[in-house]
Amino acid sequence: MTPERPYLSIVVPVKNGEAVLPIMLGKLSLSELPRESWELIVVDDGSTDDSAAIASEYADLVIRLPGRSRGPGYARNRGVERARGECVLFLDADVVVRPDTLSRIAATMSSRPDVDAVFGAYCDEPAAAGVVSQYRNLLHHYTHDQEPGDAQTFWAGCGCVRRAVFMIVGMYDEWRFSRAQIEDVELGYRMSAHGYHILLRPEIQVTHLKRWTFRGMLKADFMDRGVPWARLLAEQRALLGPAALKAKTLSLRAKEKSNTFFVCLGMLLLALSLPPKNHVMAMLGAVSLLIVVLRGMPLYSFFYRKRGLPFAICGVVLHMIYYLTAAVSVVWGAFLALLVGEPKPDPAVEAFSELNLAAWPPVPRDPNKQWVKPTVTKSGAAGP
Repeated sequence: MTPERPYLSIVVPVKNGEAVLPIMLGKLSLSELPRESWELIVVDDGSTDDSAAIASEYADLVIRLPGRSRGPGYARNRGVERARGECVLFLDADVVVRPDTLSRIAATMSSRPDVDAVFGAYCDEPAAAGVVSQYRNLLHHYTHDQEPGDAQTFWAGCGCVRRAVFMIVGMYDEWRFSRAQIEDVELGYRMSAHGYHILLRPEIQVTHLKRWTFRGMLKADFMDRGVPWARLLAEQRALLGPAALKAKTLSLRAKEKSNTFFVCLGMLLLALSLPPKNHVMAMLGAVSLLIVVLRGMPLYSFFYRKRGLPFAICGVVLHMIYYLTAAVSVVWGAFLALLVGEPKPDPAVEAFSELNLAAWPPVPRDPNKQWVKPTVTKSGAAGP
């Protein structure tokens, strides 16, 4: 057991992670930061495997959430509620820390009182084989490596925030995000809106163990990132506004938006040129795609240096697909935001939240409502 007041509280959400959890927790236990400086809280979000038993061999506290999974944001909130440290470090169950990861984070937070949150990046040597897995992880590493310093977003794969700040801004939005989506990005936007200072330090690195498939990549980019991100920005009236263009974030940059436009334009021109064999239209389409390739040469050169020419070519193709998916998801997400409104949980959650019952596990909270802490009678029923 750690001291009563450790400096770091490490919160790890997990669901059916028995394949990766022993590796992750084993490497975590070898960290340079003295063990008395941090506590480990693992939150089991409805696992049906031995994740909780594995976690109990390493963790100071294992929280088991019964019933169906409510997502990593919900699980992380439950962990922070039991955390004792001044700062909370979120780690995914499928990342492996380096020996100096914790010490770098602790040094940043303790020596920089002006910094309210800090996050790192994936390393450039991902563990999972396969073109798609290598592409996803190297793209993530490259993107973070190009944007060091002040940020307006947050990453929960390896991100630390002062516990007081986390509680003030309202924790993760467990009402909107019932599965792994952009709950960390949204938290970063909220912290920035409150004036808190977020720092990206790409030299703080972890290794990703996840194996990506092509289908999983499309689903994640469309359903779990593109659509909820577009809905979020559309609801904030920032999707196409000047503030969005000037914001220095990892998800909304003018160059990326223009690249998406050129890819869509190029594919449309090529498709329209096929039946009549219009060579001029085909040439214009090819030029549009070439513009994107030339603008992305630093990224593709990075792919070439890391994995060679065949992988770099595959990276170009996958990145074009990434832009197309982003375009479709933005259009669909904006449509949902304007005509449907904010995403809501299932009717049962809404019904119980209206009653404001005291229960364990707690019902996901609507961040737009002011809650009054309920009283609990001796019989266990919640009072007014």
